Amino acid sequence: MELPLLTADQMREIDRLLVDEFSITPLQMMENAGRNLAVVARRLLEGDLLDRPVVVLAGRGGNGGSGLAAARHLLNWGAWVQIVLTHPPEAHTGATAQQLAALQAVGAPLAWAEEGWELPPADLVIDALIGYGLRGDPTGPARNLIELANSSAAPVLSLDAPSGLDVTSGGLGLPHIRAAATVALALPKRGMTVDPGRDVCGELYLADIGVPPLLYERLGLTVAPLFARDPLLALHVETGRAWVSAP
Repeated sequence: MELPLLTADQMREIDRLLVDEFSITPLQMMENAGRNLAVVARRLLEGDLLDRPVVVLAGRGGNGGSGLAAARHLLNWGAWVQIVLTHPPEAHTGATAQQLAALQAVGAPLAWAEEGWELPPADLVIDALIGYGLRGDPTGPARNLIELANSSAAPVLSLDAPSGLDVTSGGLGLPHIRAAATVALALPKRGMTVDPGRDVCGELYLADIGVPPLLYERLGLTVAPLFARDPLLALHVETGRAWVSAP
């Protein structure tokens, strides 16, 4: 089933419409995205999370909030999870702050990017730093964490897009994540299907975050019911095209 490809502006409009016209909250979207991300993490770790070390790198925006939701699921499923934030807890607001509070309530191990900090050993690193919101090269704490992730021997699983990828053009900021796998949300982004962007996405999945078909219709997009059998699908791309199949 071939799919429409989204730009960053279209994805922003989808997020806006979900909240303003369809009463689907950011917290709901984060929960959907985070659970699907955690499921893919479990698959990459051969189906067994018990005591497996996972590092979750989380920004303070919506992408980071979804990463925090994934961290909570992974903890519940028995993984040893270290959460590394771009900013201290008090800098988080809205739904992302709620996700962080839920982790703090269960005593999840938290750290944030500071000079001289190093990633602990891990079997998997989850990149939930930037997502589709990139403008220009990554800077500040996100830049530092991207460089640390790239220096890790562990594979990287990215949420929605590898941090540093321009999801509209396929261009790559410096630095950028080279992911072993990426979980795209709602629909694939155009930049995942063209060079050099598609080369840094790794194995691709498409996850349901609860977008109603009517919303796509309002944007002039034709999207058949994708997730009738599974909320997580294998995503395949070639230049300028993307389609799905059951994973």
